[in-house]
Order: sequence, then structure tokens, then C-alpha cells
Amino acid sequence: MTTATARTATGTQSSGGPRSTTGRRLLALGRAEGTLLLRNRTALFTALLLPLLLIGGLKSVLDQQAETNPGLDVDSLLVNGAVGMVLAFVVYYNLTAAYVARRGELVLKRLRTGEARDIEILAGTAVPSVGLALLMCLVVAVGGAAALDLRAPVNPLLMAAGLVLAIGTLIALAAVSSAFTKTVESAGITTMPVLLLSQFGSGLFVPLEVMPDRMADVCRLLPTTPAFQLIRLGWFGTDGSAAATGFAGTWATAAPHLVTGTVWLALAAWGAVRYFRWEPRR
Repeated sequence: MTTATARTATGTQSSGGPRSTTGRRLLALGRAEGTLLLRNRTALFTALLLPLLLIGGLKSVLDQQAETNPGLDVDSLLVNGAVGMVLAFVVYYNLTAAYVARRGELVLKRLRTGEARDIEILAGTAVPSVGLALLMCLVVAVGGAAALDLRAPVNPLLMAAGLVLAIGTLIALAAVSSAFTKTVESAGITTMPVLLLSQFGSGLFVPLEVMPDRMADVCRLLPTTPAFQLIRLGWFGTDGSAAATGFAGTWATAAPHLVTGTVWLALAAWGAVRYFRWEPRR
């Protein structure tokens, strides 16, 4: 068998076939993972219904906090918290389970023998979760803006930066968490620390402005807090630490969040490279 024939037989590029590119490989991996996601009812429930159920609980919690903290902007906190929970559950939790499942099925090991690079395999597996999360965030944002009569985003660039940092960090954390998760069923346990920190330490269920100053300062240094704060700051012109401002004024407030968020993204990516497992333990 010639080299050209062998490459064609394994599904890689031949001299007369379409050129395999990063974009094509990501789309192919994402399409395959999306099909598996649609067939998994448990994963769909976690991705679609669980965040919506938590949003209902978030509303009641924020209403109670507003009673003891006059001036608390419940509407903006509700929308920002809803977006944060969608990202945490749809991207982080769902993707952790997906990495564990594909590792156990030896899918990841087989993919590494093809053209796709490691980063493409991880990113391609994340495509359906990220796409679904962005779609749900759009629905929450549009629905929240219409129902609560919220104003247009003050700084869309900061919102985009927050989304990129949040998604990138959560994908990397999912890869790290999967290394310590033996089965899909145990993903609910191993992902609990990050989920709890994101809900109660990153200003989703408990706004940072109602926390004691020292505790709020610590929570601002958590992995997901900078990204969620950037989303809030970009939309509403404030992260709760000062009065709302305009487009130009948001950049000064955003600077510490951008630096901290970038550092956490780099650390999470390093952890993913260092600890991610491509095949089950023997």
C-alpha cells in the first residue's frame, strides 16, 4: 500500500481531496459531539433545564437581599447571575462530563492518532457546549432586557472580553476537573467546588457589594469572578463597587478584572496541559 493510499484510507488529506484545515476539523468534531449531546437526555437536562431552575431560586434570593440592602439593583444582578450560571453549568459541568465520557470510550485516544492536534480535539469537543451556552445567554439577555426594561450595554467590548475569558477559563477548568473524575456519574462531585465558588463566591447568588469588604476582596480573586464582573460592567456600567459610568469610565474599573482574568485563564490552560488525561487509568 502506498503512502498516498494509506493517508486516504485513514480519512486524512489526499492529493486530490479537499484540504483538511483547523476549521474543518473543529466543525467535524463539534458536529459529532453535538450529535452525542442531543442523544444524552441527562446532559440535555443539565444543560437546558437546571440553569433555568436555578434562575428561579436566584430571583427569590436577590429579593431577600434587597430587603436588607436598599438600593441593590436586583434586575441587573438577576440577568448577570443568570448568564453566569448558564456558563458555569452548560460549559464547565457539561464539558467535564463530556471529556470523561469520551476518554472512557477511548474516543480521545483514537482522535490523537489522526490529523487533529490536542488543542483542536479539546476545542472541538467543547463546540456544542459553547454554542448552546451562547444561545442560552442570548435568550436570557434579550428576554431579560425586554421583561425588565434594561438599557442597552454600556460597553459591548467589555462584555465580549468577559465572555471570552469566562468560556476559555471554564473550558480549561473542565479539562483539569476531568483528570480527577473517573466516571461521568462522579462528575457531579468533582465539579462541585468550582460550581459552588462560582455561584456563591463570584457574585452570582451573593453580590460582592453586600459582602464584608475583606471577603469581597478575596472573592474578586477567584477564577470566574473577573469574567463575570466584566460582563456586568460592560452591560450596566458598574461592577457594584462604584456608581455606574459611561463607555470611557468603564475601562479604568475593568483593568484589574482584565489582568486577574487573564492570569487565571493562563493558569487554567497550564493546568489543562499538565493534568489532562487522554485515556483511562490502567
